[in-house]
Amino acid sequence: MRRPVPRNLTVLAVSAAVVVSVGAAAPPPAAQSAGGEKSPLAVGYGGAVSSVDPDASAAGIEVLRKGGNAVDAAVATAAALGVTEPYSAGIGGGGYFVYYDAKSRTVRTIDGRETAPLSADKDLFLENGKPLAFADAVSSGLSVGTPGTPATWQTALDQWGSKRLASVLKPAERLARDGFTVDETFRSQTASNEARFRYFPDTADLFLPGGQLPVVGSTFKNPDLARTYAELGHKGVDAIYRGRLGRDIVDTVNKPPVDPGSGWNARPGDLTAKDLAAYRTKLQAPTRTSYRGLGVYSMAPSSSGGTTVGEALNILERTDLSKASKAKYLHRFIEASRIAFADRGRWVGDPAFEDVPTKELLSQRFADSRECLIKDDAVLTSPVAPGDPRDPARCGSGDKAAPTTYEGDSTTHLTVADKWGNVVAYTLTIEQTGGSGITVPGRGFILNNELTDFSFAPANPAVHDPNLPGPGKRPRSSISPTIVLDRHHQPVVALGSPGGATIITTVLQTLTGFVDRGLPLVDAIAAPRASQRNAAQTELEPGLDSDVRKQLEAIGHSFKANPEIGAATGVQRLPGGKWLAAAETVRRGGGSAMVVRPVR
Repeated sequence: MRRPVPRNLTVLAVSAAVVVSVGAAAPPPAAQSAGGEKSPLAVGYGGAVSSVDPDASAAGIEVLRKGGNAVDAAVATAAALGVTEPYSAGIGGGGYFVYYDAKSRTVRTIDGRETAPLSADKDLFLENGKPLAFADAVSSGLSVGTPGTPATWQTALDQWGSKRLASVLKPAERLARDGFTVDETFRSQTASNEARFRYFPDTADLFLPGGQLPVVGSTFKNPDLARTYAELGHKGVDAIYRGRLGRDIVDTVNKPPVDPGSGWNARPGDLTAKDLAAYRTKLQAPTRTSYRGLGVYSMAPSSSGGTTVGEALNILERTDLSKASKAKYLHRFIEASRIAFADRGRWVGDPAFEDVPTKELLSQRFADSRECLIKDDAVLTSPVAPGDPRDPARCGSGDKAAPTTYEGDSTTHLTVADKWGNVVAYTLTIEQTGGSGITVPGRGFILNNELTDFSFAPANPAVHDPNLPGPGKRPRSSISPTIVLDRHHQPVVALGSPGGATIITTVLQTLTGFVDRGLPLVDAIAAPRASQRNAAQTELEPGLDSDVRKQLEAIGHSFKANPEIGAATGVQRLPGGKWLAAAETVRRGGGSAMVVRPVR
């Protein structure tokens, strides 16, 4: 029997006490200005923006203050993140956009995932019959998919926005031209990529000024990107998909501009003008899962985020997590994640190429057939074999499990709400930190390495792998931008995170912390994370209570350290037109939550 939505989550019952509780968990809102100090919490009116960066959040707030809606502000924030978070996102990548329309009270999504060249086949990453080493594939033209981010921005504005692209790009254009202040996160991410950035002279010239790492506190300018944004604003995204800018991308992918003295074999790709001209975003219905009386909406395939988070929530539906001990809560969360990842690996791929049983994966009947595998006094042995959602058998398993493919964790997420009640949860990426490492000469942005999200070869030749490369195919993603509605189809909370495959577990843990455990949103985001992806060990951040860890290890859990999992942001709707924006308190140097008119 399903429990009703917890009373404290119904919008009409959210009291001032909730705001006080959240406010006690984090510093008060910072001044709402570009370049100001980061604050993980803001409460107020007129709309809200939450991202990892104060300049980016300020760009979105600027658009909201000028009368733009949530979609306009989301594009402005994303473009600014392309300046300040260039190793995580930008016009050389792709992403997934989830939108709640307050007027119709419906959720819609845009699949802006990158696509493989039309010449690609299942042997894309094979060399002499063997899979390439991952590092060799990443920093090459082979890894670059057709970018989907510019098309996503234009699609979103055309469908639901109120401003023109040129208008919402202005804050980011100004930021790229005038510069932003380098922080420790930007410097450390540059340092971790320094060796491969030096393979590519254009990347080194831009991100290693004077041949050195950028200095914390210095101003970093990107005039090439400012000019690129100005060109996009003037000519539209056809500049990429049918114009000179697109030809520059094609030339860079097919003949990566590598330093001959580096000795690096930057394998060429096979991207063509035809690939760019053929690219289309996909407007599609979201996934929907009912959980504790709430409607949980997210991305359908090609992302596995919506189906995997949804299946795990359905598995957890039978357990009253609000009354469970912390150890039992984490045990159930870990085991549900383990099972859902087993089914993800077997069944989810690009639905244009694969028969993905999305409806069946999200059925409560299938979840119940898998939930019975979980025992409170023992741990499932990984890898768990997948079940068959088309013909669920109680505690049944089917084919041999496939290992979870690696996905780069340097993605970024933003969440926006406006004064009319519209909401956007948008996750965008260039895949791993620094993407392919290849900067388009004179254009100021790095190209993605999203095609390495494909399986390089089948994990089990006897079982079909839905995530092998193919012509024009979208690689499977874990991106999970999520919007939760109450029974009146009004927003309760929206959130998402970067982190590769850990995105799914981050969103799942944050949601259950907020909905079931009663944590204020900023605390649910800050809580120490675990991530189980059908592996022998569960990744665990520092900070988990040692007694709880010992209890989990006593029944068979095995952990390995991960210093940082994800970097979530979210917004929560409060009574009377008020919004709460929340971000990380520590991860990635802390996030930036802002509102148009703050109140304390």
